[in-house]
Amino acid sequence: MTKEIAIAAKNITKNYGEKSALNGLNLSVNRGEIYGLLGHNGAGKTTTVSIFTTLIQPTSGEATINGHDIAKEASQVRNSIGYLPENVQLYEYLSVFENLEYLGKLSGLKNPRNRILEVLDLLEFKSHLHEKVSTFSKGMKQRVGVAQAILHSPEVLFLDEPTSGLDPEGVIQLREIISLLNKELGMTIFMNTHLLSEVTKLCTQIGILKNGKLIYENSLSSTIDSFDETDSLEDIYFKIDGASKP
Repeated sequence: MTKEIAIAAKNITKNYGEKSALNGLNLSVNRGEIYGLLGHNGAGKTTTVSIFTTLIQPTSGEATINGHDIAKEASQVRNSIGYLPENVQLYEYLSVFENLEYLGKLSGLKNPRNRILEVLDLLEFKSHLHEKVSTFSKGMKQRVGVAQAILHSPEVLFLDEPTSGLDPEGVIQLREIISLLNKELGMTIFMNTHLLSEVTKLCTQIGILKNGKLIYENSLSSTIDSFDETDSLEDIYFKIDGASKP
């Protein structure tokens, strides 16, 4: 049975003046996967997510999200995706409900109250409904960020370094949320990260980006099976990347 493709990129390049951030990126993600894009800082991970979420346009190449072309059908792409940036931008002195109500209306929800309550219940965060965001830790803000990203029931959720700056408890909580969204709601999730520990605990498929080019792509299970039993994912990563361990 042929799997449906949720995300596809073909020969994507992105240049900033004379600097190349992406150099012929080819990538494919099946529906229902949790895809982890790995790479050193500067490899092009954030640029990739920015292109897929229509925040920036590629210099050349093409990509589709849920069958919609990112250039020709940008509004359809935005309607079908959610996005959680590394640093969530919220209105600090508004409550959780006020933030989500405003952002929900921007997403096209005419009367978002019931949906807000439903999402916060799913995320076990409804008790904070009327609290101001300015009083929250980064982990709590991330949870509000996830709520706003899924208010409109997207098919694909993009996460840019989602656990960056979180304490251990926040990392575990966010990991549980990502798993819940994938397993219970069937969301395809694309996350870029440099944390190998998060990939082993969450991802079903991985890609490794180096100097703007995808140098490896496979399921996590097949990747582990293809190397020596004594190899950790860290060892595998450095073998594929060709870099020396720090």
